[in-house]
Amino acid sequence: MGHNTRREYLCRIHARYQQANRAGKARMLDEFCQVVGYHRKYALRLLNGPPPDRRPRRRRRRAVHYSASVLAALEAIWVAAGYPWSVRLKALLPTWLPWARRRFRLTPAIECQLLRISPRQIDRRLRPRKHLLKKRLYGRTKPGTLLKHHIPLRTDRWNVTAPGFTEVDLVAHSGNSGDGEFAHSLNLTDIHTTWVETRAVLGKSQVQVQKALEELRTALPFRLQGIDADNGSEFINLHMYRYCQQQLIQFTRGRPYKKDDNAHIEQKNWTHVRKLMGYARFDSAEAVQAMNALYRQDLRLLQNLFLPSVKLVRKERVGSRIRRRYDRPQTPFERVLACPEADPQVCARLKLLRDRLDPFELSQRVDQQIESLQKLASRTARPQGRAHRPGHGIQIRSERGITAMRRAGLPV
Repeated sequence: MGHNTRREYLCRIHARYQQANRAGKARMLDEFCQVVGYHRKYALRLLNGPPPDRRPRRRRRRAVHYSASVLAALEAIWVAAGYPWSVRLKALLPTWLPWARRRFRLTPAIECQLLRISPRQIDRRLRPRKHLLKKRLYGRTKPGTLLKHHIPLRTDRWNVTAPGFTEVDLVAHSGNSGDGEFAHSLNLTDIHTTWVETRAVLGKSQVQVQKALEELRTALPFRLQGIDADNGSEFINLHMYRYCQQQLIQFTRGRPYKKDDNAHIEQKNWTHVRKLMGYARFDSAEAVQAMNALYRQDLRLLQNLFLPSVKLVRKERVGSRIRRRYDRPQTPFERVLACPEADPQVCARLKLLRDRLDPFELSQRVDQQIESLQKLASRTARPQGRAHRPGHGIQIRSERGITAMRRAGLPV
């Protein structure tokens, strides 16, 4: 029964209830509670109160506070920033607004509303667009077994207060077939500052991965002190072990088949690699060169200088739920500036770049490079059958399988 129907029934029974005797009021009260489902005390207050208004009460709606121009500018910034979470989008608005003012010709009133909008309101306003962008995609990793007894397991939680301790992983760009040699993205993220560096390699040989890691080490604005990897053979090998020993880098690994041990890099694999590159197959040197041109310049600057991130501070158990508390959203570069271990010369150069670069133009260049990179993807379809190999035509069947085939009338 709807609200208006219950109100109409109350209007009909109220006058009769006031004129009835004690026994009649008791019967009408029982009937009223049974029909509308009200509590007896609440029903008594309604029936003994003033006569109800027969006109249905209009639902009061809040006036629209944010104009279409404000929402259009907010959506443009959200798209250019790579669809960040509402809390991160709220944090990056002050940095992006000077450039948005020139690009979209924003008025002071629109800028004031953009700075005043809350993360919850951002979620409400962008909800229809988010439903159109939802995708469900998957990746692939393979564990290795070499030299595991020399590399210690890291089973405790990250509790570092200095930059340089990182997680590293490879993201495969194999498309729908894992045959042959194809490109991989070597992804590295710092735990304390959330700084991310990425390089592309063709194949995952030990020498290529070590060379890419050396390039990542020199690109960091602080000294690389430790890496934590999974159990893949591209990391668990003698080349990588000796390299870490020579460079005084702490080398640890997670437990086999436990992705949560490398949760930080698994998250960056999606936001910084897979979300941009997709699941196409790249198996040429030209594609790897184009990926590295993107990773070394525009994408690196956009993600580390202009896109804030949040860090988990603590977890609280409230009944059966776990409530997570995060710190204030900051860009990785802002966290690097707060660290005394960072290289001051590198930070000074990055600060000049941040003040000079237009994030909207940077985002457009990233999109253009990704579009041109997709043209280099391999269009080879997945093979339907296997190539003939010695012994491949020999079929081994069990007695149970032969019996089932005979019952089905199939040739054995």
